[in-house]
Amino acid sequence: MNTLTRPEPSPRPPRRTRGRRTAAAALALAALTALSACTPGTVAPADERTEAHEAGGDGKPGARVKPAEGEVDCAVAKCIALTFDGGPGKDTPELLDLLQREEVPATFFLLGKKHIEKYPETVRRIAREGHEVANHTWNHPRLTEIEPDEIREELTRTQKELAKLTGSEPTLMRPPQGRTDDTVSEISKELGLSQVLWSTTAKDYSTNDSALITERTLDQAGRDGIILLHDIYKGTVPAVPGIIHALKEDGYTFVTVPQLMAPAKPEPGTIYRP
Repeated sequence: MNTLTRPEPSPRPPRRTRGRRTAAAALALAALTALSACTPGTVAPADERTEAHEAGGDGKPGARVKPAEGEVDCAVAKCIALTFDGGPGKDTPELLDLLQREEVPATFFLLGKKHIEKYPETVRRIAREGHEVANHTWNHPRLTEIEPDEIREELTRTQKELAKLTGSEPTLMRPPQGRTDDTVSEISKELGLSQVLWSTTAKDYSTNDSALITERTLDQAGRDGIILLHDIYKGTVPAVPGIIHALKEDGYTFVTVPQLMAPAKPEPGTIYRP
C-alpha cells in the first residue's frame, strides 16, 4: 500500500537576503520531496481544468469554456489558492475580517475536536462569507496508520458536524500531514471527498516569525499553486496581509480550490496537488 509522508507586516514583502532566499528554496525542495515520496497518483488542478475546457469546448487543444458572468477564469487569470488548516481558532475571526476587506476567498480545512466543536459560529461565518468549507478530520490522526473503519469515522463525523452547521457536507478534504494511500483514497471516494494537497508551505507550525512565514510563502508561490497555512498559530494571521498584498502586486488573483479547477469539478477520491 502506497503511503504519502509528508507587529503586522508591511504590505510589501520583507527585503530578502540571498541566504534567506536560498534557505527558503531548500525548504520548498525538502517539502516537495517528502510529499512526493511513495505518492499515489496525483492530479494537478490546472491539468484537470484544461481537460474540462477542451471537453466542453470544441475538443481541440487550447479550447475554453466561457465562464459564467462574475466567475474567475484561471485559464486566463494568474490564480492562486489560499488555504488554512486546523481551525477554526481564536484568531480566525480576525483573519476573516482581513479576507473580507481584501475581497479574498479562501479554503478552510476544518478540524473537529477543540475547533469545530469550540467555534461553531466561526464555522457558520466562514460558510456565510463565501469561503470553501472543507474537512481535515476530527482528531487529526495520520490516516495511513489507522484502520479503515477509523478513517471512515474521522471523516464522517466531521462531515456530519459541518453539514449541521453550514447546511451542506464538504466535497474536499485534506489528510493530516498530507499522508494518504490507496485505502484513504477509496474511503474518500465512498464519502464523496476529493483530497487536496499543496505546493507552498511556510511550515508556520515551526515558527512565530511572521516575516519569515511571509517570506517562505512568497518564495514558493506560483501560478495555479495552493498555499498551505494554519490559522491556529501565533505568527500566521499577522503574516497574511503581507502575503496578500505582495501577491496582488505580482498580478495574482485569489480563488478557492474549486475555482482553481473550474470548469472541472473535483472528483471524489482523487488526490489533487499542483
